[in-house]
Amino acid sequence: MSPIGPDSQLGVARTLKALRARVDGWRSTGLTVGFVPTMGALHKGHISLVRHAAKLSDRVVASIFINPKQFAAHEDLATYPRNEAADLEMLAAAGCHLAWCPSPEEMYPAGYQTAVSVEAVAAGLESDSRPHFFGGVATVVCKLLNQVRPTVAVFGEKDYQQLLVIKRMVKDLDMPVQIVGGETVRESDGLAMSSRNAYLNPQERKIAAKLNEVLAALAEKLEAGAPVDETMIEGRTLLGAAGFDRIDYLETRSAADLESVGLGPLKIGAPARVLAAVVVGRTRLIDNWPVARV
Repeated sequence: MSPIGPDSQLGVARTLKALRARVDGWRSTGLTVGFVPTMGALHKGHISLVRHAAKLSDRVVASIFINPKQFAAHEDLATYPRNEAADLEMLAAAGCHLAWCPSPEEMYPAGYQTAVSVEAVAAGLESDSRPHFFGGVATVVCKLLNQVRPTVAVFGEKDYQQLLVIKRMVKDLDMPVQIVGGETVRESDGLAMSSRNAYLNPQERKIAAKLNEVLAALAEKLEAGAPVDETMIEGRTLLGAAGFDRIDYLETRSAADLESVGLGPLKIGAPARVLAAVVVGRTRLIDNWPVARV
């Protein structure tokens, strides 16, 4: 496929020069640009973000790049699902205008030395299990935003801590882009859509579907005024009984900045999130649920 195609078709850029030529052409005529970063293996959740971006902008760019800097040596970089042809078909059907598909060498050329880190909001939760993760995410997203230079970028709320890390980075670095969260898209049984769901066997898939049920039940208790500490203890018991092999974390944090909400009942008018990471078989799942006492 040509690196730069007409707006009626999905173009594919594999070099920064080709990307900039297309995007700069749009911007020179006053068009706004929306951006959705992905690691490929697309599903309906990704496509919902593309469509959300299309409502907020005139042209949409989606990246497909499996970022090696956010994988530890023992993680699934080599086996992460890859199907670029299918991904491009989905993006084209969704009305995306340009796919940005750089190689690792294009993104991190020889001699690359720079990293980006975010502090407080990136601490704990995911960082306890994956201390390398948010440094890799912040670095690649900073590069992607500088490459595409969008008006708005849309990130999924399933990765809630990641969303807040990106918002903090953009604010602190005075980057001229609006970061918007896209609602989590779920399977018919409530399991949050994820590329890693493909790893689940049929029995594990049944267990995985119970994660959102537990989170929803905990959120309901918290909204009714149950103490946070007792509710989280109960939640761990429920997750264990559901058959999950490991609980990396189950916590309730402030929805605004992931700060502690204390041990007692949640404050009225201060939205929170119940966040969890669990493992079933070889698959690690994350999800979260909003909580609001009104």
